[in-house]
Amino acid sequence: MATYEYRCKKCKRTFEKTMTFSEHDRSKPACPKCKSRSVEQRPSLFQAAGNSKG
Repeated sequence: MATYEYRCKKCKRTFEKTMTFSEHDRSKPACPKCKSRSVEQRPSLFQAAGNSKG
């Protein structure tokens, strides 16, 4: 799974959505504020969690 960042073209809200890669390839999410599917994916930083032994 990955977290993707989107911006709604209708209400201008920026939001994140965690989806599987196949979900991401199939469709765009709806904006949580106005429910529009007119969204664009935004570039986001890669973030990984891990175990460090130091």
